[in-house]
Amino acid sequence: MKDTLATGLETSAEHLVTDDMSPPHLPMKVLSTPSMIGLMERTCLESVIAHLDEGESTVGTHVCVSHVAAAASGETVTVTARLAEINKRRLTFEVKAMAGDKLLGEGTHQRAVIDTRRFG
Repeated sequence: MKDTLATGLETSAEHLVTDDMSPPHLPMKVLSTPSMIGLMERTCLESVIAHLDEGESTVGTHVCVSHVAAAASGETVTVTARLAEINKRRLTFEVKAMAGDKLLGEGTHQRAVIDTRRFG
């Protein structure tokens, strides 16, 4: 990990909700909880990748989020990830998903920094 990896690092990313992000059991096309969590994980990963050494990446280890409102297919969702804590190789993020001014979900996500050369 580089010295630039520090708490307070914050990244936002916009994502378009598509029909394939919808739960298959619902008649309406809305962002599913697993898809929302996937967007949160991706935003966290992308926020730190430039702060990792060659051969390092991160993997998700824990998710604790609520999903409190729907976003329809075609809406834009903004996911914000803020690095709240670094404990050795464990990174804890505060995450939030919004559709405009509407809160869709929020919580925490942990990722572990790994040496990718050990997997191969």
